[in-house]
This record gives sequence, C-alpha cells and structure tokens, in this order.
Amino acid sequence: MSKYIQLLLLGLAIVLFSCNPEIKPDAVIDELPEIFPDYCNVTVPASIAPLNFRMKEDVDGIAATLKGANGDEIQVSGKTHVEFSAKKWTKLLNDNIGKELSVTLAAKTNDKWIEYATFKIYVSTDPIDHGLAYRLIAPGYEVWSKMGIYQRELASYDQDAIIENTLITGSCVNCHSFRLTDPDDMSLHIRGKKGGTVLKTNGDVKLLNTKTPKTISNFVYPFWHPSGDYIAYSVNNIRQVFHETKDKRVEVIDSESDLIVYDVNKNETLYCDQIMTKDHFETFPSFSPDGKKLYFCAANAKQMPMQYKDVRYNLCSIDFDPATGTFGDVVDTLFNAAAIEKSITFPRPSPDGKYIMFTLVDYGNFSIWHPEADLYLYDVASGETQPLEAANSNDTESYHSWSSNSRWFVFSSRRINGLYTRPYISHIDENGKVGKPFLLPQKNPDYYENLLFSYNIPEFINQKVDLDVRTVEHLANTKGTNVEQRE
Repeated sequence: MSKYIQLLLLGLAIVLFSCNPEIKPDAVIDELPEIFPDYCNVTVPASIAPLNFRMKEDVDGIAATLKGANGDEIQVSGKTHVEFSAKKWTKLLNDNIGKELSVTLAAKTNDKWIEYATFKIYVSTDPIDHGLAYRLIAPGYEVWSKMGIYQRELASYDQDAIIENTLITGSCVNCHSFRLTDPDDMSLHIRGKKGGTVLKTNGDVKLLNTKTPKTISNFVYPFWHPSGDYIAYSVNNIRQVFHETKDKRVEVIDSESDLIVYDVNKNETLYCDQIMTKDHFETFPSFSPDGKKLYFCAANAKQMPMQYKDVRYNLCSIDFDPATGTFGDVVDTLFNAAAIEKSITFPRPSPDGKYIMFTLVDYGNFSIWHPEADLYLYDVASGETQPLEAANSNDTESYHSWSSNSRWFVFSSRRINGLYTRPYISHIDENGKVGKPFLLPQKNPDYYENLLFSYNIPEFINQKVDLDVRTVEHLANTKGTNVEQRE
C-alpha cells in the first residue's frame, strides 16, 4: 500500500471518528469531569460562541455528546479537546432557549474510555449585548510595550483592535468608557507626551486637554451620564508601592483625589465643593440610571504612602440635577465599609436601577492585586448588601460591568493562576440570583495558557466600535482642545 493511500485512509478514519464518536465506555463514574474551562452547569445566552473545552489532565482522546431538550444533539470528538461546529452549536442553542442542554463526556486514558456524569448548560431567555471591549496589557508596572484596547464579538471568536499604543510612539491607552454600552458615545485616554482624552460623540472625534488650574491631574476613571450630556471623572495623584511578598505584588494608591463632572456640550468642567475636599479621597464615580445621583467612593485622607493600609473607602452618593448641572448639598453614605474594616471600589449601578455592584477589599481602592477582593451587590431599595458567592473565588475578583438589560455582568478574575486577569460572564436574574460564571470562550481552550496579557476593564458594547484611528493619530499631533472651567 502506498504512503499516499495510507495517509488518505488515516485522514478518512479521523473524519469518520470525529463525525460519529459513539464510544463504548470501559467504565462509567458518577463524577463530573474536570474540564478547562469549567463549563459544567453554567448559564449562557443563546448568542454565545461555542464553549470548547479540554480535560484538565492529559488524555489520549475525548468525546462529547451535547443533547437538547427535544432530543436533537451534537456529537464531537478530538485528540486533546472538544471543538463544536459553530453552525450546529448556534442552531442547538437557539432551538433550546429557556431550556437546558445535557453534556455527556468520555475521555480515553491508557486505552480505556471513562464516561463521566452528565452536566448541564442552561440557555437563558435573556439576550446579551453584541460584544465586549477591553484592554490587553502585559503584567508590567512601570513600563509598557505593546498594548491596546480591543473588541470581541460574543457570538464568535472575532477580536479586533480599537486602538493600539503603537499608533502613537511612547503612549499608553486606557480608561475606555461607553454610554450605556453604546460605542457611539466613547471616552478613552492616551497617556504620554502626545496624550489627552479622546472623546467621540455624534460621530465627531476630538482630543481634550483635561488638566485645569483647579484640578490635580488629567481626567481618569470615566462614567457617562445616561443622557450623554455629562461624563463624571476623577482626578487623582496616583502612585505605586511594591510589596516584598508574592501574594500582593504591587499597590496602586492615591495621595490625593477629587471628582469632577464634564459638560460634553459646553466643554466645561463642573465642580462641587462637597466632593472636592482635602480631608477626603474621592474616586470611581458613576451616575445612577435616572441621572439624578452621582455614586462614588470616599475615604478619610491619610498620610501616604505610610498609612496606605488605613485607607478605607465607603460607598457614597450626592444628588445631581442634569437640567442645571448642579449638585446637592449633602453627601450620603450608603454603605459604611470602613466600619467593618473593609474598603469599596468600582461601584457600578445596574441599568435597571435595582443594584450597585462593587468590589470589597481589606483596604485601598485598587483591587486588582488583592487576592481577598470579592464582588458584592447593594440593593438600592432596601440598602441590603450581600456577597456574590456564586461568582466569587479564592482569588481576585475585580473590575466589572453590566449588560444593557441588567441580566448579565462581566468581571475580571485571577482565579486560574493568580497572575493574569481573565474575563468571566455571569447571569443574574430579576431577583438578584447569580448563576455560575463562565470564562469568555475561545476556539482553542489552550488560548489562555499561551496568552501573556491580562484583560483589563471589560465593558459590554451593543454594537461594533467604529473609531477612526487615523483621526486620533492626527489629533495627537495637534494641541488639542482645552477644557474650560465653569465660573
């Protein structure tokens, strides 16, 4: 037999096996398989890319049957991992919206097939937004090489660059934000000699010089007003300190910080004496969905960096009148984290106005390197707060954002290896019940092991981001537009 025919027969055998993986197991065990990513018993939207996976341990073969509630099924097998047909996967999920899929898995080791207990994948009736936008950044502290802000379509594995720092030599891109997941209104920051705040509104793109005589820094940590007429920012004097222990490598601290609101239409900065105080650090603002409150984190000022472990932020709010661009007179403390020797960071209200999700840590305001960081949910109506136990892990849970319908949230987690942040998505129902989170799927399950970049600031987007980078490049070589102070 010629070598060509041998290869042809081998290829045919592989195809037949892949299309008809009816395996007769040598043993059946009543245990869930240990797979990566862990997609056992997760809740997903119908428009999610196939959840390909592999066994955590090395195996000689793997086969899976994915069955719908009406008996329709997909059978697939492979040498190292399970890879579903995108067409068949999409059809199966859409035929089973509001139902559950059963997954039966068998793995081959030492010439024996072991079949595991069946697990479920729940297909939610709640839709999800078009995609995610995030920054990919190497785990460096003082310098950066290649980095960028990227977008990913959730229904596929397609990832595109929105903007990369190679566009402008020596720059850093960060602080991307969208109004209610709509990328037609967008703010992002370019740090460096040719830096500034890039603002996109109504199809127009401009570069803002945001440092004013009354502020301590350029604008950072943006959050859009639902009307699109305002953006809340913080202004921070940010420093880094380094730990000698491996559990906490770096601490990002503010030696001072304030809040401002930028009037998009008038190119003016609005100030409020109650949230620009010397005896408090204020940071991470966010508007309520009705636009009438400004939420933020506030802590008693301490001597930095000596007292950085004594800085604890509470969840606070102040009234805001969008018609006049004015603030209330009283700052309310909604959740006193300092009283329980904890600190709050990243308060993010759900678009339906029912909840505020935040990260709780032992101290400070930058949770990304705090292994104790967990997600919590504050009920706006009752004032009750509870940990999101279904979503939390034994490692860092950090930045999070909501889908436009308040039924999904995405967050950063270091649960895989404690080093790199990865994006996880969870379903949350109308009663605040949270489903098991699932890792953003990739075509090859080994993708994350080979990726030496962290996902930073994952944000939902309801359509593809359209930003003309050549316009941004041109603006970066101009003086930009100075932000004015409202008198």
